[in-house]
Amino acid sequence: MAEFKRLISLDAFRGFTIAAMIMVNNPATWRHVYPPLRHAEWNGLTPTDLIFPFFIFIVGVSIALAYTKRLDAGVAKTPMYKKIIFRSVKIFAVGILLWLFPNFSFEDVRIAGVLQRIAIVFLVCALLFLNSKWRIQAIVAGSVLVVYWLVMMFIPTPGYGQVMLEPGANIAAWIDSKYLPGYLYQKTWDPEGILSTLPAIATGIAGMLAGHLVLSKTPAERKIIYLFSFSFFAFVLGYFWNYIFPVNKNIWTSSFVLVTSGLAGMLLAVSIFFVDVLGRTRFTKPGIIFGSNAITVYVLADVWRLPFYTWQIGGDSLNNRWMQLFDNLGWSMEMGSFLYAAIFIGFNFIPAWILYKKKIFIKL
Repeated sequence: MAEFKRLISLDAFRGFTIAAMIMVNNPATWRHVYPPLRHAEWNGLTPTDLIFPFFIFIVGVSIALAYTKRLDAGVAKTPMYKKIIFRSVKIFAVGILLWLFPNFSFEDVRIAGVLQRIAIVFLVCALLFLNSKWRIQAIVAGSVLVVYWLVMMFIPTPGYGQVMLEPGANIAAWIDSKYLPGYLYQKTWDPEGILSTLPAIATGIAGMLAGHLVLSKTPAERKIIYLFSFSFFAFVLGYFWNYIFPVNKNIWTSSFVLVTSGLAGMLLAVSIFFVDVLGRTRFTKPGIIFGSNAITVYVLADVWRLPFYTWQIGGDSLNNRWMQLFDNLGWSMEMGSFLYAAIFIGFNFIPAWILYKKKIFIKL
């Protein structure tokens, strides 16, 4: 079996993940959304809860692939450090600007956020990758997960006098309320808060470990088997850890890291087999187009959504008029909300396709 040179599957995986992220964030109305397209209220897992950790896992894989290539080419580390830091700052700043857009009320600025977490994970993981071998990276990830579990499960929440894992009453929420400046997404705590960013870094490291395996000199078929097997083991370990430390995206529990990283790794292994080995690339093109400018498309979607929810037609917004149509015809309101999000993805595909055709790849 021939070795694969470039992971088309990874490019498509990245793009489809961004498309899914845009879809779940932009229904016609939050009152009518299919349950799988909602986040779990607290403990538990829905398909929507997989999207963000999948993207961070992909970030980790991409770090391993990109920086191994540069190191092998003899690129000095100092210029790479500067680019890593600059890129992280850019992504973090864009995340804040998106929150402020369009009113730019700095009194309500949110320091935490999706892009901000991606920026931090990228910074830490890239620097760790350049200065350590895979064994050290694995030890760091494992240590972070264990320490986070110990902190969350054995340190009483101040003001309660006991260990708490409930919304807004756990140690991570207390740290956010005390030390995280700016607007908090859940008023007193933030799902992208300070403490829960640490296990998110472990998710990125899991992706880097998968990248190490993909880049190893192991024959291609064994790489796929090993990647699937190790990922399955992580999933099973996370499943059982869930019984004492519940799977929870809001506080990014250690079991959540293992379950979602395991699923991401298994999906990547299957994708590599069908796309890169068997050459089944027919349905990968939309994902590759979205993935070629993934964060740029995400940013454009956040800006582009403004007219989709503010344009007035007959005194009401476009999305409300759309839902009224489905209501008047007696059609499924959930289907109407879903189709609106699908149309929104289609509109975002246009700039992604233009950038791809013109070979413009914007690295935020």
